[in-house]
Amino acid sequence: MSSWQEFAQQAPDLAEFGYGRFQSGVAYLGTVRPDGGPRVHPVTPIVGEQLFLFMEPTSPKGKDLQRDPRYSLHCAVEDSGGGGGEFYVRGQATLVNNTAVREQAVRAASYSPADRYILFVLTVEFAFMNTYDESGSHPRRWQAGE
Repeated sequence: MSSWQEFAQQAPDLAEFGYGRFQSGVAYLGTVRPDGGPRVHPVTPIVGEQLFLFMEPTSPKGKDLQRDPRYSLHCAVEDSGGGGGEFYVRGQATLVNNTAVREQAVRAASYSPADRYILFVLTVEFAFMNTYDESGSHPRRWQAGE
């Protein structure tokens, strides 16, 4: 499992593309419900040295991640033609209560997270990007340890 920074060192082009896609607005977080089914949530990812997510302490997605840390995170796409491209990562989420890590996430955030929000750090185990043009799609993948 890799931090965002480790991912960026190993796959700088993918990480730069992903950073741009996640900065463009809402992304969609996939978690595993208690019954094993999928749950999808709109979120605002924060990319710094780590990949962060703040959320309400009562959020079902937070409860999912505390029970089963597996996640996937997909950027929003502007249109049915793929817009600026697709990017997603998957890995494991960890609830963090460390003040220094929280301060790092707050500094990297594009908004002011409320004090009540809980914070997760997301590892990057797999990353995927796809861009589209007249000649078709252009996928690229990265996996930790390969």
